[in-house]
Amino acid sequence: MAIPKPVALYPTYDAIKGFKPISPDKTFFGDFPELKDFLISGEPWWMEHWLWGQEFLSYIGRNKSEHTFTRFRNETERFLLWVLQVKQKPMDRLRKADILEYADFCWQPPLDWICLANHEKFQLINGRYVQNPAWAPFRLKLPKNRPAQDETPDKKKYRPSQQTLTGIFTGIIAFYKYLMNEEYLYGNPAQIAKGDCRHFIKDAQVKEIRRLTEAQWQYVFNVAHSMADEDPIYERSLFIICALKTLFLRISELSERRAWSPLMSHFWQDTDGNWWLKIYGKGRKLRDITVPPSFIPYLKRYRHYRGLSPLPVTGENHPIVEKIRGQGGMTARQLARIVQQVFDRAYDDMRQAEGEDSARKLREASTHWLRHTGASMEVERGRALKDLSEDLGHSSMATTDTVYVQTENRVRAESGKGRGVK
Repeated sequence: MAIPKPVALYPTYDAIKGFKPISPDKTFFGDFPELKDFLISGEPWWMEHWLWGQEFLSYIGRNKSEHTFTRFRNETERFLLWVLQVKQKPMDRLRKADILEYADFCWQPPLDWICLANHEKFQLINGRYVQNPAWAPFRLKLPKNRPAQDETPDKKKYRPSQQTLTGIFTGIIAFYKYLMNEEYLYGNPAQIAKGDCRHFIKDAQVKEIRRLTEAQWQYVFNVAHSMADEDPIYERSLFIICALKTLFLRISELSERRAWSPLMSHFWQDTDGNWWLKIYGKGRKLRDITVPPSFIPYLKRYRHYRGLSPLPVTGENHPIVEKIRGQGGMTARQLARIVQQVFDRAYDDMRQAEGEDSARKLREASTHWLRHTGASMEVERGRALKDLSEDLGHSSMATTDTVYVQTENRVRAESGKGRGVK
């Protein structure tokens, strides 16, 4: 039997959080007629399962970050689409073998379940939300800066990475746990199935830190600096680049979020004259990170461009990174576009000056590489691991050592240098 095309099940958190299942025709489903028609066209338990997913995602959205909500929404939606459209079997009847079958499905999904870019699930047309025909639950990730003239990507080559596969199981295990806690279900076959999934590979490789070299960083910094010197509108780009690298920030920590707006008053000075920045990080945890004196001139420069006093003061409610048009701070996606523009120009400059081999990684780099670059340089500078770990927001020094120092691998590499060929 042919597998039907997927149907988008869940919009944004703001759209589903106020949904009242008592009178769906007059509330949520009135704005999503296609979704309503799909759910009532199936078995009676389809609506029940959709409501379970809506309740679970409302809980995630209320208690976790926007990024975490999006991640769990994608996994919950994919799993329920498979349950409703492919397996056609309610969750309380699924067993370990069924979950392994789902893993096989995710390993090689139907071609019309795969898209080539991130798309909004719904489009607003004539006052109603309808599914975006370009959307699909799986995405074939294409290389960054892929030439436009390249041939059409082959969706048959889609395979989830080990990280994606882990995320699939994490999502459905959490979904089952929630339903068990609410006494909707009384078992978690996904938890049992994970250990027997044939697509997992036990990884004992030496992990390469995804960072820029010293030379690559200098090109990025010089490009951002020259852009700001030539046109003041790029002062924001210079500030963002310096903040992400020097303060080891995740892009989300500099962005406007539902539960937190990074403000200039979050920079503060203690009685000893040290500067700090208050950050709302992963796990909804607040931390203070050190702000080195070398960063202060770039903070002053950006504030001067915005017409502010040289240094932040208590109670100042200006966003740390302000939109050029409109009010408030910038989203993570907007910040990423600014960083990418600098990366692209740095790549062009370095490729022309030193060749493709030297510049290649700048084509692969993401915003998170700046955090890794700054932290790796601190390790090389000899900074105490405990202090660096606290600035990074790691839960333990072991995490910092594993990611950046890799002590055991360095010892192993050194001991391996002594063996000879003859």
